[in-house]
Amino acid sequence: MSLNSQIFIAALLGVVVGCVLRVYPDTALFSNSIYGLSIMSSIFIGCLKMLLVPLIFTSIVVGVASLESGKQLGKVWKVTLMCSFTTMSLSLILGLTCAHIFEVGKGMDVSLFKHAMDQYHSPAQSLDTSSFFTNFIQNTLINPFKAFSDGNVLSVVVFAMLIGLALVYGGNKFQHIRTFNEEFFNLVMMLVSWIMKLAPFGIFALLAKLIAKEDLSVISRLAEFAGIVTGTTLFHGLIVLPTLLWIFGRMSPIKFFKGARLALITAFATSSSSATMPLSMKCAQENLGVRPKITGFVIPLGSHLNMDGTALYEAAAALFVANLVGLELSLTQQIIVCLTAMIASLGAPGIPSAGMVTMIMVLQSVGLPAEAIAILLPIDRVLDTVRTMVNVEGDMMVSVVVDRYTRDENIDHLPTKDVAST
Repeated sequence: MSLNSQIFIAALLGVVVGCVLRVYPDTALFSNSIYGLSIMSSIFIGCLKMLLVPLIFTSIVVGVASLESGKQLGKVWKVTLMCSFTTMSLSLILGLTCAHIFEVGKGMDVSLFKHAMDQYHSPAQSLDTSSFFTNFIQNTLINPFKAFSDGNVLSVVVFAMLIGLALVYGGNKFQHIRTFNEEFFNLVMMLVSWIMKLAPFGIFALLAKLIAKEDLSVISRLAEFAGIVTGTTLFHGLIVLPTLLWIFGRMSPIKFFKGARLALITAFATSSSSATMPLSMKCAQENLGVRPKITGFVIPLGSHLNMDGTALYEAAAALFVANLVGLELSLTQQIIVCLTAMIASLGAPGIPSAGMVTMIMVLQSVGLPAEAIAILLPIDRVLDTVRTMVNVEGDMMVSVVVDRYTRDENIDHLPTKDVAST
């Protein structure tokens, strides 16, 4: 049975068990079941938190170091970076704006996370905008080993980006360190795949406990959030990106979707931008007329840099969780959410559901409890299909725009990844 099917069945069983436990409150059955479910869910959440810092550090180091091929590429590199930053920024703004407009989760009081929120303290909440950057620097530019031990994800991210940049500019001098980080990243990803086998049990326990202890209206709020995020992501993929493509790439959206449909359907079915990459490159070259050298550079790079759907989801989800626990995020905290979501999407591996690990990073960046991911797990796989499809669409769209603006650029020296070997 596929992991998707296991998670779906586990979610249904969690709902059923939770409803049964609600019938027997204040009994030994209820208390003993909640205790067992708490242990099961704590193991799953603990494993995710355990891998957070290693995954973020290695994935960002590897991601930034992979940019070495673009260091001397002039216009190709600049247009690629500008397009990726623009589309991701628009997706973040769209996600936060819709979350604000619909105020999903507002007015709820989820006691499941009360203990975690009792210990909540975020200095950013009491800061004015002028003091924000000073505080940000003081809390991120610290001893990296202390950051690793404390789980200070923002400081770990800054240090990882600096290491990645040093590997870019050091070139072959640091080849052994580059290889070590790539191998360590693959090792961490193997551990993630192992932990994902526990996902059905973790989701079952978390959902059963949530149903048993909370007002069932939280489920309707979760469905409302899933609908709004899906609609927002589709709006970005069907309106925002095609409009940018038509303006800057001079390509009809109809032509684009016809040429890209095979890759988009595959992305939707697999929820993996990495698995879809060969098809994305093939569609861009054969159906959209992008030069092979451009697709071989832009699309693999976009799988690290350009993740609009992931950034949109994580920013909106952080605001949703904040509303659920009754926390009003200040402007400075929302800035932190945007920055962290952008960086988290850079560090999110292109495999199904690995983004839930980086989601913890976004939540913790503004002091929200990692346990709140329990709310999002039941719908994560469904939403993952749509956001992966938009991620892949963004990669192909950027390749079209870069190809148009670099027609006069000499790209013979451009390193590429061959479609057949991807």
